[in-house]
Amino acid sequence: MAKEKKLVEAITSMDEDFARWYTDVCVKADLIGYTSVKGCMAIKPAGFAIWENIKNELDRRFKETGVQNVYMPMFIPESLLEKEKDHVEGFAPEVAWVTRGGLEELQEPLCVRPTSETLFCDFYAKDIHSHRDLPRLYNQWCSVVRWEKTTRPFLRSREFLWQEGHTAHATAEEAAERTVKMLNIYASFLEDVLAIPVIKGRKTDKEKFAGAEETYTVEALMHDGKALQSGTSHNFGDGFARAFGVQYTDQNNQLQYVHQTSWGMTTRVIGALIMVHGDNSGLVLPPRIAPTQVMIIPIRQSAEGVLDKAQEIRDALCSAGVRTAVDDSEKSPGWKFSEQEMRGIPLRVEIGPKDVEKGQAVLVRRDNREKTIVPIGELADTVLALLDEIQKNLFEKAKAHRDSHTYDAHDYAEFKEIADNKPGFIRAMWCGDQACEDKIKEDLSVTSRCIPNDQEHISDVCVCCGKPAKKMVYWGKAY
Repeated sequence: MAKEKKLVEAITSMDEDFARWYTDVCVKADLIGYTSVKGCMAIKPAGFAIWENIKNELDRRFKETGVQNVYMPMFIPESLLEKEKDHVEGFAPEVAWVTRGGLEELQEPLCVRPTSETLFCDFYAKDIHSHRDLPRLYNQWCSVVRWEKTTRPFLRSREFLWQEGHTAHATAEEAAERTVKMLNIYASFLEDVLAIPVIKGRKTDKEKFAGAEETYTVEALMHDGKALQSGTSHNFGDGFARAFGVQYTDQNNQLQYVHQTSWGMTTRVIGALIMVHGDNSGLVLPPRIAPTQVMIIPIRQSAEGVLDKAQEIRDALCSAGVRTAVDDSEKSPGWKFSEQEMRGIPLRVEIGPKDVEKGQAVLVRRDNREKTIVPIGELADTVLALLDEIQKNLFEKAKAHRDSHTYDAHDYAEFKEIADNKPGFIRAMWCGDQACEDKIKEDLSVTSRCIPNDQEHISDVCVCCGKPAKKMVYWGKAY
């Protein structure tokens, strides 16, 4: 009993210390381990299985739009990185450099990729010649390195996993269409699969990606009221193409510059999963992304027929397309229950000697802990229905939390009061002047999250300077 209590007490209450709660969940749910490389984490099987499901689902969606996977080198020559001025300035503080190969100094330092725009541009300059070569719709799954000063599991580490799409198009219109298309894929994935409601919109010029003409984002609200940028899509226009000489011959035999896009999602979304759905018992995983959707826990498994029935149920659920496992370890049932909750497994099936006799099993939901007694013959249909209910419930719960923590500010005094006392999104009008954006950040530690696609009228004037407003903006404190 003491051992089971210790497992529960291993997680700090989120109301006591949200940051500590988050780290406790990452470690105690066995998602990550710490390494000897400062700022870099080991992603353990439980964590990597979530990333694999994310990767597989996104990859399928990308390929449905014609995207193909490729792989580029991890090293970028210094001269190549410096070809696009705005881009290199944006990443300079985060770049890690290789200056020696074996025992010899390199003639030119190599950057360990923080992102791969320059590599793709260099490649496209050699690979694209005619309008018949376009569009190029490429994506790569890889890791990148950014030398962060402060790191946290999944949210910010010096090396992290992601996908980065890089496309080249004949026209500005095609590039703009692709930019929005990929943003919409991210939004639907986050909402439909991860059960995370998002705000879609455009970044301000101050917050856009280095070298981009426009950056679009999907912003999510975490349980503690902070925002998390969960996926971005960038329209580069022909700026990179001009810097790298990426040209093609059009149908009139005239040379034209290509128009490019870039878009990415990272292992940060695992951090979002934790912070949007988790509770004081650990992870709460939406069924569509959970590596194990149902855990069967035999009670008194040494009793005749119990383990056999558990295996029979597992086989039936697997045949119905449910990712199912049996915990037949020698741990006590109470410990197994706590462990299953810690790991966020959506449904638990309990089966004991009396259940075998009665031809029934007990189902327990992770999201609300409701128990249901179900005849074994109806188990597969009931499980499938409950998994759908859990998925929907988690989304609706997260959406209700976001909506109840979204506030409108009509003037600067109201803006300051909300920023100081009410964690969440703040909707307020903006004149479009970066000076106001800078002042808000300096005064209130609040940044512009996005200019939403769905504009609403909060007032006629900028919340900061009082001049005529141009756009409604979502503001907030962020990770």
